[in-house]
Amino acid sequence: MNFKTKILIDRTIGLPLVYTLNVLARVLGFLLRIDHSLNKPIKTIAVCKFVGLGSIIQATPLLQTLRKNYPDASIIFISNESNRALLNHITEIDTVFTISDKGISALLKTTASLLFKLWKQKPDVYIDLEIYSNYSSVIATMSLSKNRIGFFKNDKTYRKGIYTHMLYFNVKSPISQTYLQFARLLGCKNIVSELSINTKNIDDNTSRIIDQKLNTTLQKYIVVNPNASDLRLERRWDLENFATLIHKMCVEFPEYKIILIGAGNETEYVGRLSSQLKAKKNVLDSSGKLSIKELLILTTNASLMITNDTGPMHIAFALKVKTVALFGPCSPQQYGGIENTITIYKNTYCSPCVHEFITPPCKGDNQCMKKIKVEEVLNSVRSQLNSTSSVVNQQSDIDYTSGDSPLGVVLR
Repeated sequence: MNFKTKILIDRTIGLPLVYTLNVLARVLGFLLRIDHSLNKPIKTIAVCKFVGLGSIIQATPLLQTLRKNYPDASIIFISNESNRALLNHITEIDTVFTISDKGISALLKTTASLLFKLWKQKPDVYIDLEIYSNYSSVIATMSLSKNRIGFFKNDKTYRKGIYTHMLYFNVKSPISQTYLQFARLLGCKNIVSELSINTKNIDDNTSRIIDQKLNTTLQKYIVVNPNASDLRLERRWDLENFATLIHKMCVEFPEYKIILIGAGNETEYVGRLSSQLKAKKNVLDSSGKLSIKELLILTTNASLMITNDTGPMHIAFALKVKTVALFGPCSPQQYGGIENTITIYKNTYCSPCVHEFITPPCKGDNQCMKKIKVEEVLNSVRSQLNSTSSVVNQQSDIDYTSGDSPLGVVLR
């Protein structure tokens, strides 16, 4: 199913279900006098993030913090099946439960299976990292966990019965720290803030396999990601700009190969870029050819990644690879990297819009990206390739607690 179909189903079916479950949860909670205190022993924790590969990576500090503070607890991660390969490289997760959204029948079947698995596991705490999804709220409620923690937004007040504990979603806070508020709510004292992906469990022959797939021997290379998921296609910088940039890079940095990346469903889009660069022998198109583990190794050994704000960008952040990140509909204050990253962001009046509109006000005329010029991206590339020191982007200090209590808790 495409993104618009998912939204339609979420609104027409998910929303009425949430309203119904909201009432039922309140009534049953009142009648059964359920104790929702969080100071009891926790044996099983469920964490849910269905969509957004980058958001899952940004949740790794939360997962590490939960593991450090609850070393004997079982941590379950609930997501879309398409994210399983990445989740296998997050060591703090004990069990992965997934659903499939390839069609209505697949969704219904895998949802029923997911609920049976959750009822069997009986999670003490269910943490829902989704912000807008009614479907996710339905799963949280039907998990039957006594403590269901989620985000509060003013346009989602009907969720107040669904979740037993709610936190204000602050768009000015780095998203990894926003997720960590759930750990603070649980009373975790040892907070881990770094992103993490485990590549130690990847076979040593993976680099050789990548070379075979690309029919070359990679030594010094730059990864270029021109894509953005359909969650917000307006995050794409124009292909003509990428083509011009790569032409200039091939002249100025002939010792580097340029590797274009993309998932299987992005092959046609990336192909349009590679077709403009056929004359450049140093440019290789890897779109649709690499598995997640191969993408991780390709990124790990890269000299630099140039990318729109999307999943591979967060992979580069977690692997501490030098990155030039192009931002538009999202704010780098919320989703940007700190170490080894140069972010380019024009701060137009209508940006960031991603958390306010399903369809952005520009309706595709993404001036926030169009205002980014080739020369300033090239200057950032020069800076990264010629620098031996780590670039550190400053982020504003935010107080997340008052004493031992997390800030932003919304009373049910």
